[in-house]
Amino acid sequence: MRKSDSKKRLFILALSLLGLCILTSFYAHDWFAYYYHHIASKTMNRFNTNGHRLIICLYFALLFFFSNTYGALKIGYLKPMDIFLSQLFALLCVNVISYSQLSLMYGWFMLGGHHMIWMTIEQLIFFALWDYLTNLAYRKIFPPRRLLLVHGDRPIEDILNKFASRQDKYRVERCMNIREGYDAVREAIEGYDAVVLWDIPTRDRNVLLKYCYSRSVRVYMMPKIPDVIIKGSSQIHLFDTPILLTREYALNIEQRIVKRAIDVVCSLLLLVLASPVMLVTAVLIRLYDRGPVFYKQVRCTQNTREFEILKFRSMRVDAEKDGVARLASRHDPRITPVGRFIRAVRIDELPQLINILRGEMSFIGPRPERPEIIAQYMKEMPEFAFRMKVKAGLAGYAQVYGKYNTTPYDKLKLDLFYIENYSVWLDVKLMLLTAKILFTPDSTEGVDDRQVTALKEQMEENEK
Repeated sequence: MRKSDSKKRLFILALSLLGLCILTSFYAHDWFAYYYHHIASKTMNRFNTNGHRLIICLYFALLFFFSNTYGALKIGYLKPMDIFLSQLFALLCVNVISYSQLSLMYGWFMLGGHHMIWMTIEQLIFFALWDYLTNLAYRKIFPPRRLLLVHGDRPIEDILNKFASRQDKYRVERCMNIREGYDAVREAIEGYDAVVLWDIPTRDRNVLLKYCYSRSVRVYMMPKIPDVIIKGSSQIHLFDTPILLTREYALNIEQRIVKRAIDVVCSLLLLVLASPVMLVTAVLIRLYDRGPVFYKQVRCTQNTREFEILKFRSMRVDAEKDGVARLASRHDPRITPVGRFIRAVRIDELPQLINILRGEMSFIGPRPERPEIIAQYMKEMPEFAFRMKVKAGLAGYAQVYGKYNTTPYDKLKLDLFYIENYSVWLDVKLMLLTAKILFTPDSTEGVDDRQVTALKEQMEENEK
């Protein structure tokens, strides 16, 4: 298995680098055929061989950075459409930056912007074909892993459906209840490529985890909340004894200063850039039913401090006339036609830039919830209060890697992972990835009709 994994990694790395080199060659062609001659004739500066290499290598470095950030290099790990969308965003970022660089070298806006547009289209056409062929080759060479799923007494249909959605990567061939005993599970493990330890008591999980580790068996494990907290801990040593330290505060003072500076600068910049879109949206909402443009609602941020969140109104004025707080469902009749569109592309969230500027929210952080919904969650899940150790955010880890209808317990674990592993780079990465999820329909789906906020059977936690 170790040799197979090494070959797989080398295969993915080789295909990824080859794809990036071909994409870079499109830019190199346009540089030599058009851009360099215009810059040289305008500035009277001639590049030597090293100068040309530097320009092309800089493009490759930017392409590698954004492709890796968005996940375009994860051949076989992400679905083909996810990889294509990732590369789309990477190319848009790189080509905009490259055009700006060329304009600076030229001394004014570089003529022939249509060349950059056509180059981007050609790159996307090539990558669509490349994406299809590389994923086809990956599936032919590396068959899906044969999995043994070891579970407890709770339903497993949800996780089985998720594994079934990636039949190109996983194939759950057998499910065993931990009640069948250690000996039966150990005997069964030998016949599979990997083991899934899913929602079993911690004591049983630890025994099986050490058994699999001793035999170099791959393990997929559902983390519990303490696992997520421990993952963000610092390792220290007391003489010759290793100790894991979990801190009593989420962000240190330096991180808070940098985070606030990013919030102020970015919110001001985006308010200016988004003002035309916000103006058009306000007019459309007003014309539809003559109701108010903005929707204000009390939400909770850091340390459960309450504030009024601002959003463009996407529902009817009387959406909650009965006074009962409820999440939007998948086909909620309360949502207006204008509201359905602005929710799909997240335009309804733009007024929250004002909340960020006021210091009530941050760009990245757990999404703020209503006090009454928090109370419902905490009846079944007291750990929900952990996510309010930091300021609420316009977007967050749970929004990038989850969906609108991800269960509250899973969202909590995603938010805790962000809190316990915070870094400025993580904030920057999540801000870049947020643009991608605007074009992912799953991320804007409403909750299922059967999922009512703090639904007990979806959020009970076995921490024993």
